Amino acid sequence: MVEYADVHDRHDLTDEQWNLLEPHLPRSSVGQPGRPWADHRTVVNAVLWRTRAGACWRDLPSGYGPWKTVYNRHRRWSGDGTWERLLRELQRGSDAGVESWDVGIDSTVIRAHQHAAGAPHGAPSDVPADRLAVALEDFQSTRSRSGTGPTGG
Repeated sequence: MVEYADVHDRHDLTDEQWNLLEPHLPRSSVGQPGRPWADHRTVVNAVLWRTRAGACWRDLPSGYGPWKTVYNRHRRWSGDGTWERLLRELQRGSDAGVESWDVGIDSTVIRAHQHAAGAPHGAPSDVPADRLAVALEDFQSTRSRSGTGPTGG
């Protein structure tokens, strides 16, 4: 069992926040073949740190464990819908009359490496095609409404 009396970062989840999240996360892999999963709480705190800091995966502080472990869990949960289910559960009962929860991102602070452009990319093989199709439709409909893209702002 991991002791959480001393949090790594002042923004790490409190015990109260963790108690809200934990029941909605996948069960630990204990008793299943293969290596047991790293502690969910540490991984979630690491993902939140990376999101807040805007840092590369490899720049994750070592106190959160290996960056590759955090990256793999984040990717797995993104692909299987865990993050979406978690968000829906946390939204349940919050602002009950709200029809849509939209998020805005200020793209002026998002940077890509100079080698990030131009390479051909295929669809990821570990994310089901039906999940990719929904994400692509949402992305394209958002762009057409906002007027951004080749013909818009």
